[in-house]
Amino acid sequence: MNQGFIKVAAVTPKIKVADPAYNAGVICERLEEAYARGAKVIVFPELCLTGYTCGDLFLQELLLEEACEWLFKITESTCGKDAIVMIGLPMERDGNLYNVAAVICNGEILGLVPKANIPSYAEFYEGRHFTEGNQEPVPFQLGGKTIPFGTNILFQCETMHGLTIGCEICEDLWVANPPGTDHAMMGATIIANLSASNETIGKDEYRELLVKSSSARLLCGYIYTSAGEGESTQDLVFGGHNLIAENGFLLVQTKKFCCEAIYGDIDVQR
Repeated sequence: MNQGFIKVAAVTPKIKVADPAYNAGVICERLEEAYARGAKVIVFPELCLTGYTCGDLFLQELLLEEACEWLFKITESTCGKDAIVMIGLPMERDGNLYNVAAVICNGEILGLVPKANIPSYAEFYEGRHFTEGNQEPVPFQLGGKTIPFGTNILFQCETMHGLTIGCEICEDLWVANPPGTDHAMMGATIIANLSASNETIGKDEYRELLVKSSSARLLCGYIYTSAGEGESTQDLVFGGHNLIAENGFLLVQTKKFCCEAIYGDIDVQR
């Protein structure tokens, strides 16, 4: 952090559906690029380790096991790196399947944040596979370690005063009472949203309005990262529309239908 500014990144990798090994390799490549650019908060899309459009493959034990295996390998690759990384993947807990964001730093998984709002309307049928996330964190065993699992988790950095990060997943932004509101009330200065937002006519403009208005209303920086090329287009089309905003102002956004990374400097002391 320099004078209150921190460089953040929203990264959309070009993935393959239901291929965690390939996706992990691409994610690690994009991480190295982000490290080289000096990014300290790096956000990847919703379910990017498997792909958002796996459908009923989410119910296959092999896919879930491989996603966890490659999450551990990505986590190992962050050892010695001074950055917070957020990656989306499916995670089973107590017989239920959750759409989660794994928050990683310096070789450790700091927490798992599940999606609070599961859309099952219009073109979405996530309720077929996923369960709404619990608010209050509970202890969860993963890789021989106990980590918190829940939506009400904030991530702070002792060496970066003022940096407090809350996490939302896609639909969480679009509802009447987003989790980000509680995060901001409890002191979050940056909200990260891991998304797989599909494209329809005019949706990009509405999405931009939501991100800017949320950053204004919550007085925070907002990092929105969405799925792009590589997802199945059987039901939906994904444009990889990434945005970074601060206190109501859009700092940068990607062009649609490009698997790009964008970078912005957010003033967390503002």
